[in-house]
Amino acid sequence: MSVIRQLYGRPHALLTDFYQLTMAYAHWRAADPEREAVFNLTFRKAPFDGRFVIAAGLDAALEYLADFRFGDDDIAYLGSLEDAAGQPMFPDDFLEYLRGLRFEGDLDAVPEGTAVFPHEPILRVRAPVLQAQMLETALLNLVLFPTLVATKAARMVHAAGDGAVLDFGLRKAHGIDGGVTAARAAYLGGCAATANVLAGRLFGIPVKGTHAHGWVMAFDDELEAFDRYAEAMPDNCIFLVDTYDSRAGIENAIAAGRKLRERGHEMVGIRLDSGDLGELAAHARRRLDEAGFPDARIAASSDLDEHRIAGLRRAGAPIAIWGVGTKLDTAQPDSALDGVYKLTAIRSPDGGAWEPRIKLSDTEAKHTNPGIQQVRRYRRGDRPLADVIHDVGDIGADVAATAGDIPADAAAEDLLVPMLRAGEPVYEAPPLDRVREAAMAEFASFAALDDYPVRLDAPLAAERRRLRTALGG
Repeated sequence: MSVIRQLYGRPHALLTDFYQLTMAYAHWRAADPEREAVFNLTFRKAPFDGRFVIAAGLDAALEYLADFRFGDDDIAYLGSLEDAAGQPMFPDDFLEYLRGLRFEGDLDAVPEGTAVFPHEPILRVRAPVLQAQMLETALLNLVLFPTLVATKAARMVHAAGDGAVLDFGLRKAHGIDGGVTAARAAYLGGCAATANVLAGRLFGIPVKGTHAHGWVMAFDDELEAFDRYAEAMPDNCIFLVDTYDSRAGIENAIAAGRKLRERGHEMVGIRLDSGDLGELAAHARRRLDEAGFPDARIAASSDLDEHRIAGLRRAGAPIAIWGVGTKLDTAQPDSALDGVYKLTAIRSPDGGAWEPRIKLSDTEAKHTNPGIQQVRRYRRGDRPLADVIHDVGDIGADVAATAGDIPADAAAEDLLVPMLRAGEPVYEAPPLDRVREAAMAEFASFAALDDYPVRLDAPLAAERRRLRTALGG
């Protein structure tokens, strides 16, 4: 169950920009709200100077669409809005139309954990145009942020190698929902656990944590604080050693660990949270080994991201657990994924043939691809070879071309799979643990490639050129 039902307990059709409602009214007034349309949700540029993203957020998107409806209080609120002349913004008969509105279309999407490249659709909506257009804001909101965080997490987990990456970012996250959504996305991307207890309960994510500097400061000296914590949590002791002086803290942790051992318990390890993490980790490993604690693990936190983790590992820092916070849950340095939701095809008014649509721009990167798009991924064994975007409607070819460097015997799979049909769920999502395993394998597979071709098949490329020429682009 996604964050929407568990945190909010009700549908949220008003999770939208105002212009979605004004356009919906205009479609309704023009008597074409049932004209069938196709919209694609894509992104223009991969974040973090990478080449692809790990898709996430589909759980919430599916529930949003399956539950889509306006409640009585939503209708009352919309009825209270006025235009610039002081008149009701929406007439009563349109509000009654909204009261009975449900999503009746189809949704195809890549499963969570899938690697997706720029301009490839993460999801495709086929529905009456009024409904499909109205979903733009919510779907972008529900998919882009978790995809961004899942991608950031996957990069950190990949950089950490055999080490465990823990999500410590709730306190710096962008609100309650931001923290909960980020925790799920971080786990999907490969984090081993979260400190966010609410997310742990909602999604079954393992929860982990140590103690704060405030715990140490509440006692007269550091050793007493460690001893008291060990009395309360004898089998969960990772001592935070940098409240005053990290080297002295390491010695106090060893002393507390010896007392724990005398009572039949073992300390789990120590956590470093400031200073030269590489040098301090090497010193701590040496002292722990000399003191007879070779199994005590060293955890590190403090402004970590994939680059610092990779650098510390290259330097040989003996860190086994990486606590990452702000730069994960706020996806620094990229504050947002540059995603868009655009109309790509619409049926003729008589319900006949599909008509392709393309958005042009003075900025080349903002041009879109037309048609009812699908992504076909070719592999040889476990190795990805190429992606081909093709059109599955009657605008272009139904099967992507295998020309060029794609072997004729390569295995192929279509990435977009049916999720909803006529508004009803047809996809059974795998457990989150399994999605996490798939995402980690997917990221490692594509990260190992120096280059990866993504192309339009010949008919779709020709259709794109034709439309650009016809529209003067």
